[in-house]
Amino acid sequence: MELIPRHFPNVGVVEAQLPEDVTKDIWKVIKKARKNPDNMKGELAGNISSSIRLDSSSPLLEKFIGEVIPSFMDSHIQNYGAPWRAVMKEGEGFNLESLWVNFQKKHEFNPPHDHSGVFSFVIWMQIPTSYAEQRKLPVCAESNADNHISNFAFSYTNTLGKVSTFAYNMEKEAEGYMVMFPSQMLHQVFPFYENDGERISISGNVNIAPLKG
Repeated sequence: MELIPRHFPNVGVVEAQLPEDVTKDIWKVIKKARKNPDNMKGELAGNISSSIRLDSSSPLLEKFIGEVIPSFMDSHIQNYGAPWRAVMKEGEGFNLESLWVNFQKKHEFNPPHDHSGVFSFVIWMQIPTSYAEQRKLPVCAESNADNHISNFAFSYTNTLGKVSTFAYNMEKEAEGYMVMFPSQMLHQVFPFYENDGERISISGNVNIAPLKG
């Protein structure tokens, strides 16, 4: 797994294609959760049909939580520093505070929002649309924002103080791709159109917490 730091002017994210064995185990956890859903929709900012809490204690997630998440965090710290150390007390460390799966249908979206915690992440598990095809739809005709249709986008302030965006194009190739970012970094999910499939993504927050034991 090659971790890729992506530098924005004042901040950055870390991204990588997850190993196939990790995504297979995540799929198993998703399917189990869907049979007996623990609804999180009321706790989230999105206008999305269904968001379900995932069982982070599942043995199937041992590699993801014990190896993958720490490797992303280490890379982020090495590349962008650790300003949160100012508020971390002795005897504290990191804990996966929340983990959930989103099922997004056409016309649904997440408005600009941030998360609780220090680090947050997204994993795109299933993408039923193609950004290249979505931007050809009539809804995008003569639009000056066709680079956002169906996409996931970060907002950040550049070195001149201007609010800028960086968008990830939602294509099939992005399935199994994970991006970790500072939790308070604004981001949003744009709607897709004329497709009856579901976009399935994982989200999670890592926060400071007392060390166990």
